[in-house]
Amino acid sequence: MRTDTTTYSNFTGWIDRPDDVRPALDGDLTCDIAVIGGGMGGMAAVLRLSERGQDVVLLEAEFCGYGSASRNGGQIAGAPGGDLRMLSVQSPKKMPVMAKLAEHAGRYVENLMKTHDIECDYVANGLVWGAVSPLMMLRVRTQAAILRAFGGGGTVGNREELGLPMGFVGGMRESIGGMLNPGKLARGVRRAVLASSAQVYEQTRVSDVRRTRGIVEITTPHGTVRASKVMLATNAYGGEWDITPKNLATPLYVIEIESEPIAPERLAELDWTSRCGIITQHQVMTHYRLTERNTIVCGVRQAQRGQTFPLPDRVPDPVVVQDMGKDLANRFPTLSDVAIERAWGGWIGISPDWLSVAGQVGDNVFYSMACNGHGLCQVPYVAHQLADYMVDGEMADDLAGIWSNTSKYSASMSLLMQPFVLRTISGVDRFNDFLSGSRTLARRTLRRRRRGNS
Repeated sequence: MRTDTTTYSNFTGWIDRPDDVRPALDGDLTCDIAVIGGGMGGMAAVLRLSERGQDVVLLEAEFCGYGSASRNGGQIAGAPGGDLRMLSVQSPKKMPVMAKLAEHAGRYVENLMKTHDIECDYVANGLVWGAVSPLMMLRVRTQAAILRAFGGGGTVGNREELGLPMGFVGGMRESIGGMLNPGKLARGVRRAVLASSAQVYEQTRVSDVRRTRGIVEITTPHGTVRASKVMLATNAYGGEWDITPKNLATPLYVIEIESEPIAPERLAELDWTSRCGIITQHQVMTHYRLTERNTIVCGVRQAQRGQTFPLPDRVPDPVVVQDMGKDLANRFPTLSDVAIERAWGGWIGISPDWLSVAGQVGDNVFYSMACNGHGLCQVPYVAHQLADYMVDGEMADDLAGIWSNTSKYSASMSLLMQPFVLRTISGVDRFNDFLSGSRTLARRTLRRRRRGNS
């Protein structure tokens, strides 16, 4: 696909920036609870804390919903993502918890949309783990069996049964979730937060967080917040503060691209009848989805490691975008002449075990890391439960299953996610794509359809 006219952005392509950004903190204040980070996790926590009558302050470096809350593919997943074979060996006791947590998180976000009347183009048509070759289909079946063993569920089927586009062999459709516009979701949650009793300070970058005589002191350029308790809802961004547990998040830069609008008759020719979002079973997952504006959005495929804090503000690398455009053309060869209209990217954090984790440092600093490519709904769900625990000290089962009190995690994930390892994994995925012949499969299926219609 053509990338000569692509627009590059450090913000999302799903929605425009808000025109009512709140002013920065200017002065000192004291509160019961401070939440650092205005993504889906931070906003969900603030909503819950406000409902519970807490004196809460939210601090966000840009504006609420700026980060990965609105930059992802808009996947409401009802099952853990990633390589379940690896995760079940690595964290066998945690996987049954994660299967339940993922389902509950999907329902939570669906209820969040209803409660706050958020229109975000949500279609509850499931999310498909897609296979582009018979070998990958074998992996899908294995993953589905592991998910069932841990109490999850989904429907395994071939391309026709699941309504997938040409070039896919089949897959497994999750029983909960679907696709939405994540920018609209984040904007709707932001409206609810601004209407709550919380004090919200956007454009307020936190430079330090430390304890002083039982109080947590948060330093910003133009003021200090002193709070009895603090929640770190910072995804990949908290690594520059000493108080954040070491190795909690390994930062990765990921990219989304979106095609120009495509004529309905050309989309119909793909035979993507379910319009389900698809996540492939590559080592570095790639997702594809149709949008309400008749475009195709594709994400990740390559991940780039962040090396130092603070993480730099950047736009996608044109070379990577070109590679993603080539992948889209291979996956949908009849659309190879279509242009990539926009590309955007941002930082996400990967937890030490690639699964949701929450915990606390001392008696008054709490944190969570809950996305890891498992869909955006786990982040607000875990933060909601963490907010309740901060108020009453009673821990829900889902939260207890992912809880940790450590101030330092293993460096294994950080060591694994080195640039040369990521490049090697990406190369393996491309070699497997070459062997799978999915481009040839898509063209062959199209020729058969055309002969059948003639």
